[in-house]
Amino acid sequence: MRALRTLLIIAVVLGGVFVAVDRAAVYFAESEAEQRVTFGGAEAGSTEVSIKGFPFLTQVAGSEFDRVDVTVEDIRASAAGREIRISEIRAQLRQVTLGAGYTSATASRATGTAVIPYAALTEAADEGVTVAYGGDGKVKVTGSVRIPLLEQTVTRSVLSTVTLVDGDTVKVHADEVPGEGIPGLEDLVRKKTDFERVIGGLPDGLKLQKIEVAPGGLEISMTGAGIRLAG
Repeated sequence: MRALRTLLIIAVVLGGVFVAVDRAAVYFAESEAEQRVTFGGAEAGSTEVSIKGFPFLTQVAGSEFDRVDVTVEDIRASAAGREIRISEIRAQLRQVTLGAGYTSATASRATGTAVIPYAALTEAADEGVTVAYGGDGKVKVTGSVRIPLLEQTVTRSVLSTVTLVDGDTVKVHADEVPGEGIPGLEDLVRKKTDFERVIGGLPDGLKLQKIEVAPGGLEISMTGAGIRLAG
């Protein structure tokens, strides 16, 4: 009985040591991965990596992780020749395969969400145009136009619908622009407030699926396959 008790104690101690070593290895691997993860041609601020599953060391031995969660903040990507800032990308990666020497990693499939704040949309819009949350799934776009006939400048705000076009383009289109009996006013306002911007800099294989207009910005759902993360 004493021998059995001793064996149980040894098993518990060894199990605890294994768990501690396994968790320490996870922490080290996550820290290393945060330095190596790249998101296409975009510049990024901070990156957080969380490797799921247990035991970690067994997954390393098989050169594949079941799931890796990645959060990247302050991503600056191109939008029709202009820089557009994505405040955050949250991605869940499945079947992440490690390359030789652990210098590269590729996810079999991925899902996630990108958030574009309204301040970033304002920066990407034409000069003098501001974009804000308009409520009820709309954005409010404000711009000033010069009316040659009246030789004066007028400022108008419109509620606009935001849609995803061709899988990579954000389209902002005013629902209605009152002409107020002024010839050409609607066309002039629309030239300012209606615009399209291509979202670039995302990793190859990651595609935009749907846009939701939220109080904090545009929330764009993404999905993809064969996503190369590093190397």
